[in-house]
Amino acid sequence: MPEVLELRDLRDAFARIETWLRDRGFFAPGGEALVADVYLGYGLSQSIRRGTAPAPPEPCAALPLAACRLSESRTSPLSESFEIGDWEQTWTAVEYSTAIEDVRTAIGRGDVYQVNLVQHLQATFAGDPRALADCLASMRPLQPTPFVTDTWAVVSASPELFLCRRGDLVRTMPIKGTRPRGAGAELRASAKDAAEHIMIVDLERNDLSRVCKAGTVVWPELMATKSLTGVEHMVSTVQGTLRDGVGLASILEATFPGGSVTGAPKIAAVDLIAELEPVGRGAAMGALGRIYGNGDFDLALTIRTFAVADGWIHLWVGGGIVWDSDPASEVEESWTKARPLLEAVGSRVPEVALT
Repeated sequence: MPEVLELRDLRDAFARIETWLRDRGFFAPGGEALVADVYLGYGLSQSIRRGTAPAPPEPCAALPLAACRLSESRTSPLSESFEIGDWEQTWTAVEYSTAIEDVRTAIGRGDVYQVNLVQHLQATFAGDPRALADCLASMRPLQPTPFVTDTWAVVSASPELFLCRRGDLVRTMPIKGTRPRGAGAELRASAKDAAEHIMIVDLERNDLSRVCKAGTVVWPELMATKSLTGVEHMVSTVQGTLRDGVGLASILEATFPGGSVTGAPKIAAVDLIAELEPVGRGAAMGALGRIYGNGDFDLALTIRTFAVADGWIHLWVGGGIVWDSDPASEVEESWTKARPLLEAVGSRVPEVALT
């Protein structure tokens, strides 16, 4: 097992990751062939909070806030089988609906414009978590290689690009707006989804502007409808040219967590999420990917992502809430996202009662 940097406190987390990589030859002449795997948990977002409410307890306490390791060149051994028990919900559909109404109340007060709410599922787990990646491969995840250690694992089927860098170009591709596969026309006709999406595009534009040269942030693709992970998504591309000398830590500090999993304004949304969600987001709504020795990187947003530790498997699903959100529709949207994942790993989808 290669050396792994695990961070379990917020102090200068992104700078510590950059320093750890730099000490191993990254970002310097001669280090171009180096590659590192990186995992960033949503818990790192607590560093931008302004509210005083405590962060909700984490359901998967074995997970670090972040982790990084040098990628192995050897091929991993074939994965073994696994067994998953019945899935349990942390909060019921009724409780989730109540939280949606709380967000609508906050929007009515002018505190926020949009908030992403996430529900958590868990089940017993035995076996090899790498086998989950085999089951999810047909969904063509952006980062198909799981991050597996002796004590925990993160396995993602995410289709969403959080951030990538190529030279001085940095790009994000937020997803906002989801329908079952085949309902793309309905998605394109939805004024609610369009408004929700544009809010996040604007947020991402503002985030990138913090590290990019003035006037270079553009959106070459806006609200394109794509079939991904068994559903129809609305996707945009936002990109810009980095200012001279901007490094990994500065980019992540300006952009993490992704706007599509927080809401707008970002800090107010993160504060409200901490107040409303009963448990932490663990491996979800963070990032998973690779960093290259020349400074480039590819990071997927960890939606559609499982975490495994201590004999349990965890999954988080949700969506963005705006003023005209209908609670029953939002609950169903979260299950629209969960069903393909649960079916892919051979699980029965829990029955959902709205009353």
